[in-house]
Amino acid sequence: QVRLAESGGGLVQPGESLRLSCAASGFIMAFYAFGWFRQAPVKERGGVSGIGSIVGLTYYLDSVMGRFTIDSDNSKTVYLQMYSLKTEDTAVYYCAVVIGQRGGVPSVPDEYDYWGQGTQVTVAS
Repeated sequence: QVRLAESGGGLVQPGESLRLSCAASGFIMAFYAFGWFRQAPVKERGGVSGIGSIVGLTYYLDSVMGRFTIDSDNSKTVYLQMYSLKTEDTAVYYCAVVIGQRGGVPSVPDEYDYWGQGTQVTVAS
């Protein structure tokens, strides 16, 4: 059974940093892609960043480009390092995985197979 567990959310002030982690277990496919999504109140869930199992495949939402960095390690843990956080980054952040993904990294929620429970990120002064 595939499981994703996010951690690292919290309350920070504008300009500060957070590092989210997503620990995946339960699958051994060679090809996959991880995505980070976020959902603010009364807004739809949208893609923030993603990384594929093929080296070099990543994407970033325009508004986080240069502030967020996605990375992963060999144990199928994915990280989202967030710098210079803004109040508009406040949302519940979700990790998701699509197994068997060989091409580009999808940026829409419907493309993903499994989801974590989410972690709250609040940026406020």
